[in-house]
Amino acid sequence: MKKKVLFISSTGGHFSEMMQLEKIFKNYDYHIITEKTKSNKNLKNKYGKKIDYLVYGTYSTPLTLILYPFKLIINIFKSLYYYVKIRPKFIITTGTHTAVPMCYIGKLFGSKIIFIETFANSKTKTKSGKMIYPIADLFLVQWESMLNLYPKAVYGGWIY
Repeated sequence: MKKKVLFISSTGGHFSEMMQLEKIFKNYDYHIITEKTKSNKNLKNKYGKKIDYLVYGTYSTPLTLILYPFKLIINIFKSLYYYVKIRPKFIITTGTHTAVPMCYIGKLFGSKIIFIETFANSKTKTKSGKMIYPIADLFLVQWESMLNLYPKAVYGGWIY
């Protein structure tokens, strides 16, 4: 029986990084969660029931900043629903805000949390990295310089 693994990230660059792991999906009873956007809604055609979506939560304008707390609350409840539905043994994420609630829910219910800090940062911590670092069972960095910021991290090299 294959282990249940949830791969979760926000859309965009974090999702592109996570999809570098696609070749290992077949080794697990996997599921993917990301934010629903015009650019990735067609992934349902490729992954079918193996992918679900959260509300797009990035804020870039004053209006989306005002709406962000409401979207976050919706995504927390959706994350809880998906967690109960999927019941993963492992949660693997490349971040960002979309993944934080799921990681905390997973930790609460006994899942192992694997966080991969983004390739885009070689000298500074990300917000999601700061939030998930204390609960991660394995915290991977893609730059050796990041070990100075995250002393308990493991240098894994680039996933590209």
